[in-house]
Formats: sequence, structure tokens, C-alpha cells
Amino acid sequence: MLLAYVLARGGVQIIRQIAEQRQILDIPNERSSHTRPIPRGGGLAIVVVTTGLVLLANAALGLGSWARLLPIAAAWLLVAAVSLADDLRSLPNRVRFAAHAIAAATVILTVGYWDRIALPLIGDTHLGWVGVPLTLLWLVGLTNAYNFMDGIDGIAGSQAVVAGLTWAMAGLIIGSVGIALIGLVVAGANAGFLAYNWPPARIFMGDVGSAFIGLVLATLAVAGHEHDPRSAFVGLLAVWPFVFDAAFTFLRRAVRRENVFAPHRSHLYQRLVIVGYSHRNVTLLYTVLAALGGLLVIAWLREMPGASLAIAIVTPLAAIGLWAFVRSRERLWIPTPGNPKS
Repeated sequence: MLLAYVLARGGVQIIRQIAEQRQILDIPNERSSHTRPIPRGGGLAIVVVTTGLVLLANAALGLGSWARLLPIAAAWLLVAAVSLADDLRSLPNRVRFAAHAIAAATVILTVGYWDRIALPLIGDTHLGWVGVPLTLLWLVGLTNAYNFMDGIDGIAGSQAVVAGLTWAMAGLIIGSVGIALIGLVVAGANAGFLAYNWPPARIFMGDVGSAFIGLVLATLAVAGHEHDPRSAFVGLLAVWPFVFDAAFTFLRRAVRRENVFAPHRSHLYQRLVIVGYSHRNVTLLYTVLAALGGLLVIAWLREMPGASLAIAIVTPLAAIGLWAFVRSRERLWIPTPGNPKS
């Protein structure tokens, strides 16, 4: 984790200098949450460090089969490459989604799919063939959700640190050192990136980083099913603020018959920024919510008394509380001429 932190931090600094020299900048527009041009593409360091260290660790420690790891790494890099191209030159949605689908199919063909899952208070649920489209939806969905949610300083990196640490502990509990190691690498690499992205950001992650992280975290939830059917729910709860915000906003826009694929600023976290909350405070709020989910799911994996009931009660209440908090702030918000975010 420390090595990932150091390498990613150094890599982000190099990318930042190159982006400034070549004017690879994120120019603010009417949908932006920033007000000045910021270098982008810092997530490339996360991609290189995460993939490189996972492959290096496997070569040194023999954590798994190369026949399984190499296709997964190729799927991760495919999404990263297409996302990098999209950062540099906007690509059609069909190209990006095709790459995501190919990457997801590669993961499923390599490590399998959710044929059964275990849920708090419910226990094992056998899915049969339904597990195939469900797993595909999870992989493609989280890849895109993570990308959609990377809209303010520090939010994507901090969520990845929490999720990485959650998977590090979960991997050890379910008996997968490989998953635990990947979790630590993800946490370390994103912590290194946050050194330059914590509010106020000096560089942005870009799609190359956010889509890559989403797919990596989604992959861990699928790969873990071989060790424990609870892995699917671990993957969900480790990033539940992102999943809830993305799903809620998608459904809300669909009900209103809006173009769900068009750029917008209607995610819950964006609405908090619009009514005057700083990037730092919103990011901290989402970090705390993610950490709460991580602690609950670890308690559940360790079979602590009352953990299942706590998840069933606390998580929905936290989600409803987040939505209610946003709505209450919006009702009190009075826009000021010339300063719509005040």
C-alpha cells in the first residue's frame, strides 16, 4: 500500500506537469463544479500503478493463475485506454459502452458469474442463469456509475481508498490474499492521487481513472464469489453512496423523461455543491457514509451479533437521510444574482 502511494503520487506529479505543458485541461462550462481550468488525466497514474503492482505481486508471490489474471488485467486496461481516448477526444457513447461490455464479458468468462449470493437476514439465494445478466449489469453499471460520480474534488479518490481498505479486510476474512492485496493497492494508489486532488484539486482524475476504478472494484465482488457468496453484497456496500446516488439520479431523470445519458448536474452530491456546500465538506460526507458501509459489512463478514439487522436498518436510513438532507437544503437555498452557487 505504501509503495502504491509513493508511486502514484510521483506519477500524478509527472502527469500534471505534462498536462500543463500540453494544455490538457478541463475547461469549466455551465455543468462544471469548478471555475478555472484544471489539468486532467491524473487517473492514468492509478491505472499504471494498480495494474503494475498487481502483476508484479503475482510474479513475486504466486497469488494466482496467470491464465486468470492476465485476461482480467487486459479488461481493466481496455476500459482505461478507451476512457483515456475519451478524455483527450470525446468518443461516442456506443464506443465506450461497447468497450465496457467487452471488458465485463471478459471478467465473467475468466472468473465466472454470481450463481448464488448471500444477503443479510436472507442468507443464500440461488440465481441460476439470472446471475449472468445480473453480473454483467453490475460490472458495466459500476464502471459507469463511478465515472458519473467523479464530479467534484476528492470524491472518487476518497471513495476508492475506503473501498480498497474494505476489500483488504474482506479478502482476509473470506480467505483470499489476492483480493486483499488488490484492495491495499487500490487504496494506496488513490491515496497518492488524493495528494493532488484533495480540495482544492490541482489535477483531475479523468475518465481514465474513474472508469478503471469502477471496473476494478466491481471485479473484486465477482471474483470473490468463489470464496464466499457474501462477496457480491460486500462490493455493493463498499461503495453504496455512489451506487445509491447514481441509481437514484438515473431513475429520477428517467421518470422525468430526461435524456439519462446527457451531461447534467443533478446528482445528490452536485446538488449539495450548488446550494453552497464546499467540495471538501461534500467529499467528507460521502467518505463517512462509505466508511459506515465498510464497517457494517466487515462486522457482517465476521458474523458479529446484530450485524445483519444493523445493515438492514442503518443503510436504508442513511440513504433516505442523504436524500432528505439534500431536499431540506434546497428548500432553504436562495440564489444570489451573479452567484448561483452561494
